[in-house]
Amino acid sequence: MNKIFLVLTVLLFTIGFGNYAFAQYDDKLVVLETNLGNIVIDFFPNDAPNHIKNFIELAESGFYDGVIFHRIIPGFMIQGGDPNTIDGDPNTWGTGGPTTSVDAEFNTIKHNRGIVSMARSADPNSGGSQFFIVHGDSNFLDEQYTVFGRIVTDESFETLDKIAGVETEPVDRPVNSEQVKIIKATVVNRSDVSNILELQDPERTQSVVTPSTGNQKYESSEHEIGFSVPEGWLLQNPDKVDESSPDVVAVGPKIGIMNPVISLLVQETDQRTLDDLISEKTEAIKPVIESGNLKIILQEKIILHGNKAYVTEAEGSFLTNDEKFDVKFKEVMIYDSEKFYILAYSNGLDDFSAQLPRFDETVDSFEILSQNVSVDESAEEVGGCLIATATFGTEFAPQVQQLREIRDNTILSTKSGIAFMSGFNQLYYSFSPTIADLERESPIFKELVKALITPMLSTLSILNFVEINSEAEMLSYGIGIVLLNVGMYFGAPAIIIYKIRK
Repeated sequence: MNKIFLVLTVLLFTIGFGNYAFAQYDDKLVVLETNLGNIVIDFFPNDAPNHIKNFIELAESGFYDGVIFHRIIPGFMIQGGDPNTIDGDPNTWGTGGPTTSVDAEFNTIKHNRGIVSMARSADPNSGGSQFFIVHGDSNFLDEQYTVFGRIVTDESFETLDKIAGVETEPVDRPVNSEQVKIIKATVVNRSDVSNILELQDPERTQSVVTPSTGNQKYESSEHEIGFSVPEGWLLQNPDKVDESSPDVVAVGPKIGIMNPVISLLVQETDQRTLDDLISEKTEAIKPVIESGNLKIILQEKIILHGNKAYVTEAEGSFLTNDEKFDVKFKEVMIYDSEKFYILAYSNGLDDFSAQLPRFDETVDSFEILSQNVSVDESAEEVGGCLIATATFGTEFAPQVQQLREIRDNTILSTKSGIAFMSGFNQLYYSFSPTIADLERESPIFKELVKALITPMLSTLSILNFVEINSEAEMLSYGIGIVLLNVGMYFGAPAIIIYKIRK
């Protein structure tokens, strides 16, 4: 496997830590006095004792006095605790903290509204002083950030809403920092607070599958590419250690033995063909396969958005700290004449399938911006694809993804299929953007379009259950589906109208 897998697998393992009883903090609360009201924080000592100890000691030392909530995203969270926000350059806000850090204490408490959790960098054991309070349920963070408390008074929730509602700059910094300043942080006894709400036990995670929560877009002018990764995953541009180091890494929430990772590597082809690159890869991984540490499951060439591509799936066993981890990988090498791009996904063997659809979404969204405008790109520039717009975020989204795979892997694998798609795209995108814009403007119109395209989506899915090995078979199935749609959309309505008139 590419060395990127081995590096990421070793570096991104996270280790669970046991809980210890810190009874001396059971009756301690922290009150944050701000310009917009007070926030009272209660703690979960059985879930994150070390984080609670650290937070209380910082509050008692006056560390939080004068800091601001420097990152504010309504509907998501407000983040504070950086000493750089007292008198430092705003460009450094979010990078400061104490000289010591706290090891991760990931637990099963969900990041619902009012939860207090520790901010950190890509290193799970890098928690310091920065914390965030969840404004709107954000369960994509569950089990990858340490929850250690929650707010527990009506005034606290009112203050949270006020801070989340202040005016911010495009980088989520508050325009007026005085509005969101923590004047003083005070440690008090529970008996000193009279208006604590009677809250139920915090909701905890049950499933090992993280539900999809949408995507965040990434574009690089340097590499002239764009793609999406799951919302809430930590996006990074790590330093290049060597030429095989990834250019972009997205780290997801840790559910099992490790964090799921999606990465991108960009390299020059140096006039090498796709077959040359495949041969180089085969030679590079041969020793690992022969040692028994890596097993290849799948290797195949495909066409992806008009580009040649090569897919590899494999399983491997790795040792770290004398503990064995079974890891699964999927890699898609996308070939262009000047560059090739490797999108890779790695996760624990037991949890691999849970996040695989999200990696497939990333692969499907990948764009080489320097190329001539492709089908999907042209649609985006002039208004969008009516099918994608109508089905986005609905139960039909997986079907659209499946149809794109049929298009790339089946239809575009034959000359007749390529010719058909070329003519179809020219006709389709002559009216699709206008309809897509109307869908965005009118939810009712969008539902109408979704209802109208449902029969077509069903008929096109037939191609997923047939085996096409020749131009003749492609033509016969293609013509059959076209005639079936003509019958549904024109023949059947004509007969009904004729019967009614008669």
